[in-house]
Amino acid sequence: MRVIEMEARSALVKSGLGGVDYVVNPYTGCRFGCAYCYATFMSRYVSEPVEEWGEYVYVKRNVVELFERELARMRPERRTRSIFISSVTDPYQGAEAKYRLTRGVLEALAREQYPGSVAVLTKSPMLLRDIDLFRELPDFEAGLTVTSGEDEISRWLEVHAPPPRRRIEALRALNEAGIRTYAFVGPLVPHFVERSELLEDLFARLAEAGVRRVYVEHLNAKGYIRKRLDAVVAKQPELVRAAYAEARTREHRARLEQIVSELIERHGMELRLGAVIDHPESETRRRP
Repeated sequence: MRVIEMEARSALVKSGLGGVDYVVNPYTGCRFGCAYCYATFMSRYVSEPVEEWGEYVYVKRNVVELFERELARMRPERRTRSIFISSVTDPYQGAEAKYRLTRGVLEALAREQYPGSVAVLTKSPMLLRDIDLFRELPDFEAGLTVTSGEDEISRWLEVHAPPPRRRIEALRALNEAGIRTYAFVGPLVPHFVERSELLEDLFARLAEAGVRRVYVEHLNAKGYIRKRLDAVVAKQPELVRAAYAEARTREHRARLEQIVSELIERHGMELRLGAVIDHPESETRRRP
């Protein structure tokens, strides 16, 4: 895996995500290289082949310095706006252990006692290292993406990411430390339609770890994502291949949404945004 240091031009960027004002991405690329990742489009900004996503990480070595300057220039009326770390990379992938850029950004926010909401989202239990800073931020929330309960079919989607078991343990530790948390269950793995007990197990484990707020997202099947994902799916059992063939239909998504709705109610959880995040632009008609 290649690690390349680079100079960034900015740190605090206006967000295109709903409900998020600004994003900070300390890295470009992600070692976890998940098969379904939508952020592979970032490859073009560092002149890397999409096929090598997961094999490189560009480290924005000056991002903390930039962020401190941009935060200092922020007008008082903008300091209530939300900041999300990170939108197109994982802020706690392996390189963070050495470079500590995510921690540097959080330290700057803690020094300023930034009053707006701050959130992180990761697949790594490394975020437990920064509990001391989480406690100093007035409006902070920590999230972990957990796509499965570590069943044998789902694991190939996230070959290099920390096991789901460790992510759920991290959520438990955060809750026990009094940190507000959420889980991001996304994408919904298509074979959950045929094996709903796997999704039931995941929600039960999240609830038992103290999670009360969840975002849930359908598989994003846009062309550039599907091209990479299809190559991985083709090597999987027939059950998986059939489920992914149906995953872009409205009927398939409706069945998953019904399962999710029942589990949310059963475990007394809050479904953030009030619905499963969808990508209808990638929908296809069911074939006769």
